[in-house]
Amino acid sequence: MADNQPPQEEIAEAAGPSKSELKKRAKELEKEKKKAERLAREAEQQKAKAAAEVDYSEQKYGKLPLNQSRERSGRKYISISSIVPSQEGESVFFRARVSTSRAQGNKMVFFNLRQRTDSIQGLVVVTPETVSKQMVKWAATLADESIVLVEGTVQLPKEEVKSASVGNVEILISQLHLVAAPEARLPFSIEDASRPESDFEKEDTQFTKVLLDTRLNNRILDLRTQTNQAVFRLQSAINELFSAYLRSQGFTEIHSPKLQGAATESGASVFKVSYFKGDAFLAQSPQLAKQMCIAADFERVFEIGPVFRAENANTHRHLTEFIGLDLEMAFEEHYHEVMDLIDNMLKSIFKGLKEGYAKEIAVIGKQFPADEFKWREETLKLTFKEAVDLLVEDGVDREILDDIDTVNEKRLGRIVKDKYDTDYFIIDKFPLELRPFYTMPDPADPTLSNSYDFFMRGEEILSGAQRIHDAPLLIEKMKTKGIDPVSMQGYVEAFRLGCPPHAGGGIGLERVIMLFLKLNNIRRASLFPRDPKRLEP
Repeated sequence: MADNQPPQEEIAEAAGPSKSELKKRAKELEKEKKKAERLAREAEQQKAKAAAEVDYSEQKYGKLPLNQSRERSGRKYISISSIVPSQEGESVFFRARVSTSRAQGNKMVFFNLRQRTDSIQGLVVVTPETVSKQMVKWAATLADESIVLVEGTVQLPKEEVKSASVGNVEILISQLHLVAAPEARLPFSIEDASRPESDFEKEDTQFTKVLLDTRLNNRILDLRTQTNQAVFRLQSAINELFSAYLRSQGFTEIHSPKLQGAATESGASVFKVSYFKGDAFLAQSPQLAKQMCIAADFERVFEIGPVFRAENANTHRHLTEFIGLDLEMAFEEHYHEVMDLIDNMLKSIFKGLKEGYAKEIAVIGKQFPADEFKWREETLKLTFKEAVDLLVEDGVDREILDDIDTVNEKRLGRIVKDKYDTDYFIIDKFPLELRPFYTMPDPADPTLSNSYDFFMRGEEILSGAQRIHDAPLLIEKMKTKGIDPVSMQGYVEAFRLGCPPHAGGGIGLERVIMLFLKLNNIRRASLFPRDPKRLEP
């Protein structure tokens, strides 16, 4: 019987798994459960990540294709300056430059967006289903001075944005597209180029000063500053005001040739150019043409055009090419009729600038602070002798005042400002020897002339006179100045045909701008200045 009993292993197996086996199996089950849970979590995370990587703003940002004028959308583009708080919640669309940008974390980018003299703050903020993280990341890469198309909603900032000219609103950007971007590193920032001189006078200043030569060498970039945008708006305004006033007084605009067969004043200060088999000269002024038009019975003429002066003068107020505002007028009895008309015209320009362009003047004043330009309703008029007497009273030696040089002009300007509280005045009756050959002598004193200069802040802006309209006297004066009348035969013939008494003057546009705004250097008032050392850009 003992031999028929089952083995011990079979008895144990029939009794069920051991405790250790049960523990082992339980651990394996727990392990499988945890693995399943982990895989489920990972799957959920992958699903969430995939969802997050879906760029729901994909069509709302990026570089636009090259504009080749394929179509017109008809969309209305607005000006930054027109946006006001009452438009809160409205959608706007405009093109602007990125003046500066600043990322705040990875969910927000601030922009200063610029149009000419105006700027506004824009924000790109991560917003579910509207603005993605990818869009914000891309926006943060836009280079300063990029041109962008902006679509967004007007909203009110928590406090006024002092860095923008339109500071009482801001734009929550929903779409942002790149039109054009600078291809190289900028030679300077617009922010640095816009700083006032006072920022660099502080001992601990960390700003980078942009020198005038650097500006002029990179003039396109420099012209983008809000200051320069305002300067050239004012330049345009002066042209418009000058033309409008003279047209209202019966003047006709003319366009005279700038190539002439002879020098109009003195051969030393003209540019000679090759002209086929001979030589020609670039016009120092439209002087000859203006006078010939008077002889042709135009009566009153004006011109706005380039003037060329071959003077090797590297000063703050000289250019070799500038814009002349010239006029000539036949008068009835006395050349002061013309002098008074010019005076009234200039005062109308000053008034027009002050009343119509206060915003631009304020923009410029932030970078170039200046006392407000002052003039009197009844303009101060001095004779040359009276001007000399004022300088002598102030300590200048009379013996050196046969002519009033630049230093003493400025000194006279300070004297006049202190004594008469005006930045604008006229000097009449200059010595004849100081004036061009066509200037009419004074009837009472042949050493003097019927000529005048107009001054702003102690610097001459206009030179004018009664012209000689009698051919024999004109020929005599030409010979006295060493000019061969035969070389200007066409000019002389105009007076042989009979010409009324007339007078006029020429104004340097850039000087008016420089002195009205106190820019301190005429090159700042010239779009692309030309001087003895500069022909580019």
